[in-house]
Amino acid sequence: MERVELRALALATGCAREVGEWVFLEDPRWGEVERAHATEIQARCAEIVPEVGWLCIATGGSSGALKFARHDERTLSAAVRGFCGHFQLDRVNAVDVLPAHHVSGFMSRVRCAATGGRHLAGDWKAIESGEYPELDAGEAWVISLVPTQLQRLLATEPGAEWLRGFKFVFIGGAALWEGLADEAAWAGIRLAPSYGMTETAAMVTALTPEEFLAGERNSGRPMPHATITLDAEGVVSIEGASLFYGYAPEMRGDGPFMPADLASFDAAGRLKIVGRRDAVIITGGEKVQPAEVETVLRATGQFSDIAVIGVPDPQWGARVVACYPAGAEQEPDWSRVESALASLAPFKRPKRFVALRDWPRNAQGKLNRTRLRELATEAGG
Repeated sequence: MERVELRALALATGCAREVGEWVFLEDPRWGEVERAHATEIQARCAEIVPEVGWLCIATGGSSGALKFARHDERTLSAAVRGFCGHFQLDRVNAVDVLPAHHVSGFMSRVRCAATGGRHLAGDWKAIESGEYPELDAGEAWVISLVPTQLQRLLATEPGAEWLRGFKFVFIGGAALWEGLADEAAWAGIRLAPSYGMTETAAMVTALTPEEFLAGERNSGRPMPHATITLDAEGVVSIEGASLFYGYAPEMRGDGPFMPADLASFDAAGRLKIVGRRDAVIITGGEKVQPAEVETVLRATGQFSDIAVIGVPDPQWGARVVACYPAGAEQEPDWSRVESALASLAPFKRPKRFVALRDWPRNAQGKLNRTRLRELATEAGG
């Protein structure tokens, strides 16, 4: 894809801002704080003419700190080539229900444009209410979802039937819990769980639907455009042509990108994310990986969503607290929860459960753990 074509595609999203030679994809729902931060970054960029990395895609990660990852036609084209090679697609036809300012939503547009495929912008609210876009049976279609969207579509048979019409249903943005994965497999959905981020121009590993339906529950093998290695502690390191140039206006230099994710490879070279190094809770000198505890709690089926965090404790350094959205029709069955937690070492078990009405997970499935910790502390967590 040429620069002029990519620039036109970005501007056509309706969420792009031009600052000199730069283009920034922005979230229209930003508040005053995010808008002020974006304006500050853009003012610094305005003094620079970028030779590379002129397209800036907003990312906040789990910390909530706004940054812009620098990409261009080279990095995004590499991602498209790797994507098509991994899934053996010559032409990408996509129903797109993710926002254009998000890397997954934007890359859906890029893949279709670069391969001459059809891009169908779907109205998620309408789809959720049962108005499903019709798929041309003569074409192979793909869709990218976050886990909560998958969960809502699987709640009805018409929704599940519509999903069965896709050759690939990509899942990303947040962890896919085992119960939801099993439900999708039972429904015959050709799921392709993936791993990637804004900094890598979306997915760099993905499981094939055949592997998923055969019972695999991981993020799959690295795609052709990416090389992934793990250090002795299991920290992920990524190299490849789709890597971002840095956070605007800075350049990051050469070398791999290390996103602080912890993972392992199975015997077949498939990646399994086990948590984040920067999310580890140290309580009484013991290390607790929140993802492990969250997996156990999700498996109980008692929570619509769950997140485990560490909050300051004068005696233990931090205590393990589990938070979940308030407003469920009925309280969790705490006896089932307690029984499930018995499989964990005592120091890993949450010392308190906190129900929160202001649940800080965005439409792309990202949970703002900094905000979550603030809310839990305010609630006496």
